[in-house]
Amino acid sequence: MSVLKTGVLTFHRCINYGSYWQARCLAEGLQSRGHSSTILDHDSRRVNMAEWKCALQPTLPTHVPESDHPVYRQKVERFFEIFESLPLSPRFELDRPEEMEDYDVVVVGSDEVWNLYHPWYGRNPLFYGEGVKAKHLISYAASYGNYPASEGLEESWAQRLRNFESIAVRDENSQTIVKNALGFEPVIVLDPCLQFPIIPDPRESAYWEKPYIAVYGHNFSDSYISKIKAYAESSKLPLISIGYRNDWADEQWITADPHDFAHFMAKAEAVATNFFHGCVFAIRNERPFVTEVTSYRSFKVQGLLGTLGADKHLINENTDSAIVSQLLSQPLDQAVFENIIRLRQVSDHYLDEAISLKQLTHEPTP
Repeated sequence: MSVLKTGVLTFHRCINYGSYWQARCLAEGLQSRGHSSTILDHDSRRVNMAEWKCALQPTLPTHVPESDHPVYRQKVERFFEIFESLPLSPRFELDRPEEMEDYDVVVVGSDEVWNLYHPWYGRNPLFYGEGVKAKHLISYAASYGNYPASEGLEESWAQRLRNFESIAVRDENSQTIVKNALGFEPVIVLDPCLQFPIIPDPRESAYWEKPYIAVYGHNFSDSYISKIKAYAESSKLPLISIGYRNDWADEQWITADPHDFAHFMAKAEAVATNFFHGCVFAIRNERPFVTEVTSYRSFKVQGLLGTLGADKHLINENTDSAIVSQLLSQPLDQAVFENIIRLRQVSDHYLDEAISLKQLTHEPTP
């Protein structure tokens, strides 16, 4: 079997635990299939400034107190250190793809790589394959984020998608957008954090020496907070917020890096979140959890839970507190894991068809 030179094109330098892990998992997943794989290390001063500004004020419109500025800065610096452990390609300018190396296959995804509403990556043609130096272009678990299918897709963007030999998406909203634009229904595959192993560096921390409920997200609704606090009090478990300040939690661990996060989520008694990857990490670690939707993440969260048959973990202001307590104290339904097994097979088959078979007819790049 010839070794293909593969590259992963995604949002790998976001100050976000899910973005880090999905980039790493996808690259390592390709490596595990016998191919060389690096993450395309695109760089942009404009994007960096926007990303770092957001990372220092991540809970807006909720005010970030001045006392938190150095704490969030420390979190950012810890991400900078961890980024260097990723399997990165030589760096090139985001707007100068001609500077990138040549590849046999470039895999675009996961994350919101096609989100035309993204505040700093949106409408960048690179993520639609324009200028990518690869013999073959495919996507894996690509998403349109909060860009709704009802908006449709302009022909210029649809035309760029036609350059992809194989397309796989992460949610139904993205599936509908591609289907309406190109006339075929792309397969839905698992997020890399559910498809491939996650092996964080060994860590020790006082945060997981005793039982706790993990809180991951920000700007939760008042009704959600009241139900989570009621369960925490009844179960005598502290609420520990990771990555962001939530004053209603008992403790704050804002400076955690991605490896801290992976351990923390795996060791929690239960998870309270409103983030997509909060749900992903709860599910992959078989942790009881509840979530609520936000306008930015509604398509992603609802799509994930619907695909896995875990809709009941999505609660709202009308959900009875007794149901919330039940969801946070009982194991996840076995059907969820059966769906994951089935979707892993679908995802493996997709990658086999999209990547592995190409080596039969093309010589690998030296």
